[in-house]
Amino acid sequence: MDLLDLLHDTMSSPWVYLALFAIAVLDGFFPVVPSETAVITAGVFAASGTPYLPAVILVAAAGALVGDHVSYAIGRSGGARLLSRLPPDGRRSRAIDRARRGIATRGGLILTVARYVPGGRTAVTLTMGAVRFPRRRFLAFDALAAGSWGLYSALVGYVGGLAFEQDPPRGLLLGLGLALTVTAIVEVARWLRGRRAARVGEPGTDAVSAEAVSRPADAR
Repeated sequence: MDLLDLLHDTMSSPWVYLALFAIAVLDGFFPVVPSETAVITAGVFAASGTPYLPAVILVAAAGALVGDHVSYAIGRSGGARLLSRLPPDGRRSRAIDRARRGIATRGGLILTVARYVPGGRTAVTLTMGAVRFPRRRFLAFDALAAGSWGLYSALVGYVGGLAFEQDPPRGLLLGLGLALTVTAIVEVARWLRGRRAARVGEPGTDAVSAEAVSRPADAR
């Protein structure tokens, strides 16, 4: 009960909005920070009136947007210099070219889907910076991705909070379970799409492969 009381006091504090914003920013370029869990937890407690649900959605989306731009800037500076040193006919250069083509044609889709994949958001934003994806287009697509993520995460928690209004821990477990289910569905769909693309010899959303994104990430 002491832990629950502490959590309740934290969520009732006006500082919770600043904390959510900071966690979402850090998660943009340091993906071990559990921003989604924090937002879902806030959504669970928002079902009782505190914190205020629209404010939770707004600060989570704003923090995600800022964090993604930090990651993009890291990729654009360090990652771009590293890519320029790769042999033009090497295997890594070909992987980057495939990633660049995939991002150029489906950048918005890739960015939006990656936001729901743990660690995927950082890999994609780093790569988009490294391949010099236009900054204005990145801002437009990322605003959509961050906004939808903030809305989704807060509402998942809110649904759990409404279902177990008198039992927040169960509401949190329900919210996290729903989030994990959605993440698993996205991952399976992405894997199936990648397999189909591999069979026909065309880059799909998996064009931003692990190999393509690992090098820009190392530039940090």
